[in-house]
Amino acid sequence: MVTFKGAPVSLKGKEAKIGDNAPKVELVAGDLSPKSVGGASGKYQIINVVPSLDTGVCATQTRTFNQKAASLANTEVFVISLDLPFAQGRFCSTEGIKNVLALSDFKSKAFGEAYGVVLGDSPLEGLLTRAVFVIDPQGKLIYKEIVSEITNEPNYENAINAIK
Repeated sequence: MVTFKGAPVSLKGKEAKIGDNAPKVELVAGDLSPKSVGGASGKYQIINVVPSLDTGVCATQTRTFNQKAASLANTEVFVISLDLPFAQGRFCSTEGIKNVLALSDFKSKAFGEAYGVVLGDSPLEGLLTRAVFVIDPQGKLIYKEIVSEITNEPNYENAINAIK
């Protein structure tokens, strides 16, 4: 169950399950080029999902993964939101984010639908919920956390330990 400030919130889309092949989805990078996440990439992927980089908890989550990602070998780290690529780029530049690639799902919400993280029936309806997915180099989903209270941070150590 997911809540926003204690009130239950539904999620839309297909639930991604541990052990499944992680859906490969095309998103939009800061230069407006397409960039895919999920599927087999030959590297671990940490997919850090946030409602908006323009909030304190989302910013903290992205900064924390940026710091922790610096020491991970053979790993790509992404932050995905519905923020426009321009806003994501400004955030990353201002915050010195160098180890996390910001990607936007604003065009089609294909990521949110494929991973089951689109928020329904809440003040944040239509945005993505707070979540973390880890995908192994062969494209299998090996870790998933849908944060139970959207205003809380995820368990960073559990996500990092899924790789180690």
